[in-house]
Amino acid sequence: MKIIFAPDSFKGTLRSPTICQVLQDAFRAELPEAELLSLPMADGGEGSAEAVLASGWGQPHEAKVHDALGRPVKAKFAYDAERRLAILDMASASGIELLQKYELNPMLASSYGTGELLLAAKNIGAQEIILGIGGSATVDGGAGMAQALGCRLLDHDGQELPAGAAALHTLATINAEALQAWREIKITVASDVDNPLCGDKGAVAMFARQKGADEEMMPKLEAALQNWAAILKNSGFINDAVQPGDGAAGGLGLALRALLKAETRSGAHLLAEMLNLRQHFAGANLIITGEGHTDEQTLHGKLPAVIAELAAEQGLPCILLSGAVAGDQALLREKFSAIFATLSDLAPLSEVLANAEKDLYDRARAIAATLKIRS
Repeated sequence: MKIIFAPDSFKGTLRSPTICQVLQDAFRAELPEAELLSLPMADGGEGSAEAVLASGWGQPHEAKVHDALGRPVKAKFAYDAERRLAILDMASASGIELLQKYELNPMLASSYGTGELLLAAKNIGAQEIILGIGGSATVDGGAGMAQALGCRLLDHDGQELPAGAAALHTLATINAEALQAWREIKITVASDVDNPLCGDKGAVAMFARQKGADEEMMPKLEAALQNWAAILKNSGFINDAVQPGDGAAGGLGLALRALLKAETRSGAHLLAEMLNLRQHFAGANLIITGEGHTDEQTLHGKLPAVIAELAAEQGLPCILLSGAVAGDQALLREKFSAIFATLSDLAPLSEVLANAEKDLYDRARAIAATLKIRS
C-alpha cells in the first residue's frame, strides 16, 4: 500500500513538514509495511518556502529584513540558482505570526520587510520570484513594500511618508523611478484571496479586525486605502482597484499588480504544479491532506480541496485530517472520502494548540489502525 501525505500547515500551530513527520510516525506504528511518502504543502501562506525546501526543491537562503513593526528579523526563502527562481513568504517578513497579539496594530504595521525580502532575492540573481502573501499583519496597501524598493511616497509638502497605514491618507505623489530595475523580473503572486481593495468585501472590512483593528481604526484604514488607490490611478499605474486579489494581504495585492506588474495565481495550484503532485500520485493507493481549520470555504480553492481534486483525477481516495472541522459537512463529503478532526476534547485555545501534535498523532494512528483492520 502506498500512502501519500500532502497536508497544508495548521496555521499558527504546526508547519506542514512537522505534520508529515507526525503522520509518518503514526502510520509506521500501525502499517510498518506500507510505502509512505511525505509531500509537505502550502498555498502561499506562512511556511510556503519551508514546504518547498522540505520537498527537495531549491536551496535555503536567509535575508535580514524588518518585521511589520520595524524590528530586525531573519527571513528564510528558497532559491533555485539554475532556474534563477525564488520562492518567498511575505509572512516571514511582515507576518502576523511574528507579532504578539497585544502588538497587532494595522495603523502602524508596514510591509517594508516584504520589499526587503524581494530585494534580497533580486540581489542573488533571481529573474523570477513567486511571492506567497498569506498571513500578513499589514493593511498598508503595500506602501511599505514600495518604499523598500526605492519608491518615494510624498505628502503635499513633499515630505516622505512614515511607515504604516496611518499616514496614507496624506499621500499626494509617488516617485517610482527606482522600479525601472524591476522591469525584467517576473513576479507571480501566490494567493487564494480574491477580495477587491475597498468596500464591504475589501481588505479592511474582511481582514483588518483579525490584524488588530478596532472600530475607530476601521474607517481610517478604509480612507487610507482609498487614497492610496486614487494616487496610484492618478499616477497612471492602474485603471481601477476592484480587481480580484487587490485586497489580498492588506492591499499588497494591488501594489504588486500596479507597481511590479505581478500576475496572481492560486497558491495551491501553483505549488501543486511546482512539486509535480500528479506525477507523485501515480501508483498511490491513498492520499491524506488537511489544514488547521476546515469549513465550506475550503472548497473554494484552498489546498485540501485542490489535493482532493488531483486525487480524484487519478481515481484515488482522499482523506481529510484537519485540526478542526466546522459547519455542515455535506458538501465536504462530496469532495473527500472521509473527514476527521484532530481535536480530542473541549479545552481553552492555548491548551488545544499545545496539544496539537499529540492530538494529530492519536487521530492519525486511529486512521492507520482502521486501514490495518480493512487490509
